[in-house]
Amino acid sequence: MSTLCELRLRLGLEASADDAVVFATVDEAAHLMSYLPPTDVAAAAQTVLVLASLQGPGLPTLLGALRGAAMSPQPERELVELTVNWTGGFAEIRASWGDTVASAGRATGPTETTRLDHHERHVGTLTVALPAPWQVLIPVLAEYALLARLRSAAAGAARRRVGERMLDALLSGQDLGRTEALGREPFAMAVATLPSGTLRQDQALDLLAAVGEGYFSERRLVGHSTVRAEGQGGMTVWLWTTLDLSREARELHLSLTSSTALDVRLGISGRQAGGTREMIAGIQTALAQARQALSATQRTRAYTVFHEMDALHSLISDGSLNVLAAQVNAQLDTLGDGGRTADTLRAYLAHRGTLAELALALEIHVNTLRYRLRRAEEVLGGRMGDPAVLARLYLAFGAETV
Repeated sequence: MSTLCELRLRLGLEASADDAVVFATVDEAAHLMSYLPPTDVAAAAQTVLVLASLQGPGLPTLLGALRGAAMSPQPERELVELTVNWTGGFAEIRASWGDTVASAGRATGPTETTRLDHHERHVGTLTVALPAPWQVLIPVLAEYALLARLRSAAAGAARRRVGERMLDALLSGQDLGRTEALGREPFAMAVATLPSGTLRQDQALDLLAAVGEGYFSERRLVGHSTVRAEGQGGMTVWLWTTLDLSREARELHLSLTSSTALDVRLGISGRQAGGTREMIAGIQTALAQARQALSATQRTRAYTVFHEMDALHSLISDGSLNVLAAQVNAQLDTLGDGGRTADTLRAYLAHRGTLAELALALEIHVNTLRYRLRRAEEVLGGRMGDPAVLARLYLAFGAETV
């Protein structure tokens, strides 16, 4: 507690008859001095209360207990439990992507959330609901919560080095007996890259590896990561035992983009069979699938799962079909009709109804439509009912739009 005398001195005011009155919170001070601007009173009261707490004999005990919690084997859990034991309130620490890491107590009033950042990395949040006398402690708790998250990350980094050596060996086709350590669960792989020119790209990729492995650890999934040289930059690679691949892909990408300000592109393989023999055969397959999914991810801060990607789009977009597109267009140009037949064929490929319905949509007579299709069959050398002809048209027209 502090007195109004101390508060008046902090505000630059003269002494008063009620200077012996005490207050324990900023709100109490604002009520006692309601005739002054609330923001001025609040700032001064908070300073006085903090100074009082620093001068109290209990400060070493307070800081010692917080330090002990932050340095424990489970720092987040110890910290929130200590906070609730002291205050009777509520405390919760979440990972940067929203998973609850530790929680204790029950919120019976408004909550206050503090974002935990270390340099440019978002590592989580602290949410508390504390009785009024304890709210002055929130900034201190936030600093120790940040320390707890960083300690957990450091512990994960030590474990990650072991997994990194294992994954490097597996990707190189060496020491395949290590697959037994991953169990018999199905597995998946993911690869991530950053835009060329990213500052300190090696460090940034290593940060992605740590964030991703932290996500798997907190989900209790066996996962390993490594960073590999690739072209002009590099890529981060993860291998993990999967339970729900679609959800894990979404949440892994969210964890990477929430924890950093980097423009991450992510490709995820399909689900591979577990077991030692299956994993030996599946590792290179999974890596190839993840890289193909990555190549299909055109936007930054986006991801693609192999079994959800449009494989034909990848074929069309890489330029391999330019010769086919040029050939088909040259054949149709011999008709000399200003591209009307080509436009009709595009509409035909996209239509799912009858020819009469298509003719109506094109505002032409159905006999005109049939005539154009017959002319197209003549120059293309096949009938519209032939799947090979339809496939050639689909790929050729698709290549034009990329």
